[in-house]
Amino acid sequence: MARTWKKGLPHLFLLLYLVVILFPFLFVIFSSVKTDNNAIALNPFGLPKKLAFDNYAEAWVKAKISTYFFNSLYISILSSVASILFGAMFAFAVTRMRHGRWGAALFGLILVGMLIPNNALMLPIYTLVRKLHILDTHLALIIPYVANAIPFTVIILAAFMRSLPSEIEEAAVMDGLRSGGIFARMIVPLTVPAMVTVFIVNFLGNWNEFLLANYFLSNDDLRTLPVGMVQFRDQYQMNYAQMSAGIVFSVVPVIVIYAVLQEKIIEGVTAGSVKG
Repeated sequence: MARTWKKGLPHLFLLLYLVVILFPFLFVIFSSVKTDNNAIALNPFGLPKKLAFDNYAEAWVKAKISTYFFNSLYISILSSVASILFGAMFAFAVTRMRHGRWGAALFGLILVGMLIPNNALMLPIYTLVRKLHILDTHLALIIPYVANAIPFTVIILAAFMRSLPSEIEEAAVMDGLRSGGIFARMIVPLTVPAMVTVFIVNFLGNWNEFLLANYFLSNDDLRTLPVGMVQFRDQYQMNYAQMSAGIVFSVVPVIVIYAVLQEKIIEGVTAGSVKG
């Protein structure tokens, strides 16, 4: 009996931890299908007596959640893909090509980018964006998002590429491939698990980013979802039911990405942990 409790106690602890983690999300889902604020106040943690799926339609159409949603989606995906493309090329150059001290110096310069807080770069980024005349356009977000993600992307991909055997390049050179072909045909396919992991991290950062999106975009049709949710709250006098529906829309892409890319994420996280 004591042995059974000893084995089951960790599982019980993890189960309770899972309930604590999922409870806020379940609260949001239940609130999103309640009729109004009064229904949420009278029964905040219980199941709704009447399902009001109209909240999703109201939030999607009238509150322009659809516009904010697709703006965030394509900005986050485009920025994440671009950062992986540039980061992978840079990581390949400093890890698999012989540049001597220049490669080490450039990699160290990239590491310095990790030490600077993003908030400290707010004013310089705003000045550059204004001088480029791209303020109040989506490029005002895409370019800073890509630049901010490159240091982390390079560090992760460089660590993964260093673990690849050098015989790969030797065999590729024997087959007549140059550096571009080696990168595109050999290194990139082998680095996909690490790229997927980096994509998830960059996508989440871009998807949830608020500060730059709030200050660089004034056109309502260009706003992203985090900024649109704040405006939605002010416009609809704290309609918690419809706001909860908007929060569900903001969480759906993250859940879908994790569900589809789960195996690749695990491969990227565990890559290099086992030899042989």
